[in-house]
Amino acid sequence: MFAARGLAISFSVFAIMYCVLSLAVSLGWRAVWRYSQGHPVRRVADWLFAWRMFPLVTACIVTAAFTVPSFLMLEPRAIDEPLGGIPLVLGICGAGLGILGVVNAGLALRRVSRTVARWTSAAQPVECSAPFPVLRISPVLPAMALPMTVRPVRNLPAMTAAGIVRPKVLLSGVAEFLLTANELRTALNHEVEHLRRRDNLKKLMLQFVAFPGMAGLEAAWREATEMAADDAAVSNAGEALDLAAALVKLSRLGPAEARMDLTTALVHSPASAMNARVERLIAWSEERLAVPRRFSPWYAVCALLAMIAGFAVTYSQLLLRVHTATEWLVR
Repeated sequence: MFAARGLAISFSVFAIMYCVLSLAVSLGWRAVWRYSQGHPVRRVADWLFAWRMFPLVTACIVTAAFTVPSFLMLEPRAIDEPLGGIPLVLGICGAGLGILGVVNAGLALRRVSRTVARWTSAAQPVECSAPFPVLRISPVLPAMALPMTVRPVRNLPAMTAAGIVRPKVLLSGVAEFLLTANELRTALNHEVEHLRRRDNLKKLMLQFVAFPGMAGLEAAWREATEMAADDAAVSNAGEALDLAAALVKLSRLGPAEARMDLTTALVHSPASAMNARVERLIAWSEERLAVPRRFSPWYAVCALLAMIAGFAVTYSQLLLRVHTATEWLVR
């Protein structure tokens, strides 16, 4: 009974924290997005992702660092206290949130694994200087091929970054046929940047924390990641125009297949986002090459030490307050 009561209380606190913070994030993310508009787009993408993961991280920390220790240290083990309906229902909801997240992420991973396996069933490696493997997933079209001949391979993506444990870039013969050497190089650089930033892993984490009302925030994050990869893929105005030309050419093929949640295709953005990306590339300036100012890691070390010292002084009082709150919840 003691263990069951502890699990119910822990999952109850997790469910309350996670739902309340998720609601706050869904209502307040636009303020964060507006505040970040003057900063480099790569930092904007990082902030939006951190804001999206904030409810899960905070709920886990509060549950593991305060709720569980307060229960183990302050709850009498011999007491025969009945478990009320509220903590039982909330505990089931908290456990259900975790199970739902695992199932949702597992299903998304299974779908993308099957699709990528089908795409790469007859893939051939492409010799290039990219830091990740590049696989050709359809034959190169003949030099005299007409544009109509791209139709039989429309079920394949033109170019996409796939994989989490073994990341790779998938390249179709259509892209090789339509793009010039410079356009192809900048497009590959774009996909490689997605792999460097582990955007597919981040998408898997978003599947785990699925919550109603987060579609706008996640769409804004995806758009920011695409623009961040665009900026990292080019180093001058000529390369920016090459990448813009690649986007325009490949977008004319239309969507190859339903967008996969755990891949980052070059041209699967909505039309409005694609237009914004092309306009940004055409208006490319040297200012985007400036490295964002980074804070010294010593600031983080000092902040962490100060936080640890503060918790060391007040931790026992915090545990008492948390235990009082959980007792109120049980009653």
